[in-house]
Amino acid sequence: MASKKDFVKFDKVDKSYDGKVLVVKDLQLDIAEGEFITMLGPSGSGKTTCLMMLAGFETPTNGEIYLDGKAISSIPPHKRGIGMVFQNYALFPHMTVFENLSFPLEVRKINKKIRKEKVSKILEMVKMSDFSNRMPSQLSGGQQQRIALARSLVFEPKLILMDEPLGALDKQLREHMQYEIKHLHEQLGITIVYVTHDQSEALTMSDRVAVFNDGVIQQLATPSNLYEKPENSFVAQFIGENNRFTGIVKSKKENIVSVEINGNQIKALNINSCNVGDKTTLSIRPERIKIGSELKNKANATVEEMIYHGDHIRCRLNVEKNNDFIVKIPNSFKGIKLKKGQKTKVSWNIEDCRALNA
Repeated sequence: MASKKDFVKFDKVDKSYDGKVLVVKDLQLDIAEGEFITMLGPSGSGKTTCLMMLAGFETPTNGEIYLDGKAISSIPPHKRGIGMVFQNYALFPHMTVFENLSFPLEVRKINKKIRKEKVSKILEMVKMSDFSNRMPSQLSGGQQQRIALARSLVFEPKLILMDEPLGALDKQLREHMQYEIKHLHEQLGITIVYVTHDQSEALTMSDRVAVFNDGVIQQLATPSNLYEKPENSFVAQFIGENNRFTGIVKSKKENIVSVEINGNQIKALNINSCNVGDKTTLSIRPERIKIGSELKNKANATVEEMIYHGDHIRCRLNVEKNNDFIVKIPNSFKGIKLKKGQKTKVSWNIEDCRALNA
């Protein structure tokens, strides 16, 4: 029996479609029971292939996948007991909402009385009790997605897989559904593996996020660690907005390096074990930068553009020959009045600047 921490286990899994190119490479990943883990990455990074292998729609080329301690690569999808939610809902158009939800229970030979109880309970949970006699075509996109979610939950699986389930919804509804899915997960304690290329979805809902690129997990971490402590330049660039400089390490003391950028010495945390003489990329989040020179690292700046975003002003600057240097100024802060072409200074703390692989 698997321990709680490796309820789902990818053990040295490779996947190739043509026998030559690996789209998933030596994947080693443990997912705890009750965990919400998101596989995040650009198109072609291998995240959806991993989900399809876990569902049983694809077979690993090498390695094995375990569910609750049992190897499942040779078990067909319908016998794995896994719930799935897709972007296109996949509801039966000729069945009512009630019949759609009842269907997974019917194929499992559950009697009519219990079926009715389970369907009623899950409809109440997703706040759709009044829609049980409607056809899918009579529902909005958000309502259809709620029913698709309810159908994946109704037979009480131990694991649910979600493949870009909110991709077809508008922005406001998508954000609302993120919270609904998160609250359902907290309420039921079910294990969820979620695939998306939307970083805000991943950061909002997940216990941990696996960032994929080129078939490899680049970093596996909690949302806050992923954003605040990226381990390489790909993760820093892919998660959130990010200012970058490339320079040469001039000195090193414990975990701090001094990096020369156009003659200016900038101190940063040494994340990727840089040595003196190495080329490195410095990463700084826009919200960590101050207009003015009160913090440790300082640089001259010229204002290129000011864009109003409601809750903040997005200020694009030219800093050390980087004319896409972004600073986010809170709208509540009334003390700064900047204009295009204006000369100013920017500054940031050493601990907010990370020296990563070049």
